[in-house]
Amino acid sequence: MSLSTHVLDTMRGRPAQGILVRLEAGAGGAWKKIGEGRTNADGRIADFLPAGSGLEPGVYRLVFETKDYFASLGQKAFYPGVEVTFEAAEGRHHVPLLLSPFGYTTYRGS
Repeated sequence: MSLSTHVLDTMRGRPAQGILVRLEAGAGGAWKKIGEGRTNADGRIADFLPAGSGLEPGVYRLVFETKDYFASLGQKAFYPGVEVTFEAAEGRHHVPLLLSPFGYTTYRGS
């Protein structure tokens, strides 16, 4: 199974570049970091895991560190971070985040 993400700044109408995103796996009631990256100029991260590896079935979360992104724009934000928890079962997983200083939404993309 594969995983990618895409962050769009809905207030500015463009990709959100430079956001640190952590991938964590749920294990026995705790979380373990298994990858991280920063969104590129297109707001995307496609390589959380080493080439040739993939997700195993289980519960994961993406932690988007949004505070520094908004601070770099001189914008105060209500949410300093966003956590998206999901269950991976099979196939490709694309988890977009639509972000503004005072709200966000996410979905399973393709």
